[in-house]
Amino acid sequence: MHCFITGTDTGIGKTVVTAALLRGLAARGLRAAGMKPLAAGATRDGAELVNEDAELLRACSSVALSRPLVCPALYLAPTAPHIAARAEGRTIELDPIVDAYAEIRRRADVVLVEGIGGWALPLGPATMLSDMVARLDLPVLLVVGVRLGALNHALLSARAIAADGARMVGWVANIVDPDYAYAQDTVQALIERLPAPCVGRLDWQPGAAPDTISHSLSQAVDLMAGTG
Repeated sequence: MHCFITGTDTGIGKTVVTAALLRGLAARGLRAAGMKPLAAGATRDGAELVNEDAELLRACSSVALSRPLVCPALYLAPTAPHIAARAEGRTIELDPIVDAYAEIRRRADVVLVEGIGGWALPLGPATMLSDMVARLDLPVLLVVGVRLGALNHALLSARAIAADGARMVGWVANIVDPDYAYAQDTVQALIERLPAPCVGRLDWQPGAAPDTISHSLSQAVDLMAGTG
C-alpha cells in the first residue's frame, strides 16, 4: 500500500516511523521507497540543499533515489514551507511533486510519503497539504505523539483528515514524553475513539535504529505490505 504519513504535530516521530516502516518492508523483500516531498530547513552540500529527514528516508529506502526526487520542494529556512518558500521568492507548486512521486512509484513496490508538520498545513494562499495528498491519491497513516495534549491533537487531526476527504487507514502511538505517567491510558482512550486501528506502538527509545524500531511496527508493516 502506498501511503501518506502525517502526524499530530511537528517533532513527534513521523520520520522515525517512516524510516522504520521502510526497513521493515525491505526486510520482506519489497522495493520500498521513501519520499519527503516538502521540507523546510536545509544545509548546503556543494550546489545541493540537504535535509536531514529526507536523507534518512533515502538511506532507509531499498530503491536508489536522487535527492531532488525524494525531496523536490526543499527550502532553507526552518519554518512552515510556504513561509520558507516566500522568503526565497518562490511558491510551492504541486506538479513537480506529483511528477516525482509518479517516477518513484514506477521504481518501487511501496512508496511512503512523509508529510511536514501536522495535517492542517498551508502550502499557499489557496492550497493546503491535503490538496497535495488528494493529488497523490494516498490513504493516510497518522503518527500520534503521546504526551499531555495528545487526545485533543489526535482527535482533531482525525476529524480534519476525514473532513478533507482523505482516508485514515491506521495510526501509530509514539511515546515522546518518557515522564508522562498516563501514556497507556491515553493510548487506550484513542483506541476507543479514533476511526482507524492502532497498528503500532513505540516506547521511548532515543537513538534507536530504524531496523530495531521496525519490529515494534510489524502490524503497520503488514498493512503497508498488503498482508494485514
